[in-house]
Amino acid sequence: MTARLEGLVAAPFTPMTSDGSLHLEAVEPYAEMLARNGVLGAFVGGTTGESLSLTAEERMMLTEAWTDAAPAGLRVIVHVGAESLDEARMLAGHAAETGAFGTAAMSPTFFRPGDVDGLVAWCEAVAEAAPGLPFYYYHLPGMTGVHVPMCEFLPAAARRMGNFAGVKYTGEDANDFSLALDEGGDRLDVLYGQDETLLAGLALGARGAVGSTYNFAAPLYLRLMEAVAAGEMDTARDLQRTSRQMIAMLRGVTGAFLPAAKSVMARVGVDCGPVRPPLVSLTEKQVEAVGNVLDDLGFDAFRNR
Repeated sequence: MTARLEGLVAAPFTPMTSDGSLHLEAVEPYAEMLARNGVLGAFVGGTTGESLSLTAEERMMLTEAWTDAAPAGLRVIVHVGAESLDEARMLAGHAAETGAFGTAAMSPTFFRPGDVDGLVAWCEAVAEAAPGLPFYYYHLPGMTGVHVPMCEFLPAAARRMGNFAGVKYTGEDANDFSLALDEGGDRLDVLYGQDETLLAGLALGARGAVGSTYNFAAPLYLRLMEAVAAGEMDTARDLQRTSRQMIAMLRGVTGAFLPAAKSVMARVGVDCGPVRPPLVSLTEKQVEAVGNVLDDLGFDAFRNR
């Protein structure tokens, strides 16, 4: 399969009501907002979407909501990773039935694949449950504990999996990322997964990126990408600095990024509600602090509309 994702893919938050149940009515305006702000896809039910805190039934309901609501051109990639291989395969097959663009999966996080062959075998078993859809491996070693080099995984996976489309790379190893880009070439996507260092990924050759803050600040990153393409590196560095400051300031409100970032969605018109335990939602005072942080940063100049 050829590379296909060039631009920003948002990793949506899962909308919830005040009691923690799914708020699927929020998905349609959410999807429309992403498309309106130049986002080309939605990576549904990943880390930002609190996937492993949802039941399999809830994950399928969320998939259906996104595939039903997505405007033309907004590509819905469904994260189907699970501790149980059978559950991951079920979620992948369901994603295909709903008309998703593609599937993705992180590895199991308790009993983990120990090498390239083991990881490829597990991914192959998941991907073959939706053979007509592109499959992306979600490389997240800091959370999964699976530290397989992606520069070795990509060629091995491409040999074994006919629908293998690439990797969402959310790791710290810039050399491995660069080597993975070389291995992917024009055939496979290697999508950059760290918003606060997107400029570094672009400098190494990334053409697409998946991230949490694209949910509410896509215009900032699109301007950054345009600046890089135009050779305006001082502008690109200034924009990346703003991104870093925003992320650091959000993390600083509670010490945890996800609850603070999820709270920002109400400010851009799509209230996504609380987070699920064991994560802890913000207090009213902390929500106010987030608002002050964003005001100080001039958030309204680069927020989603």
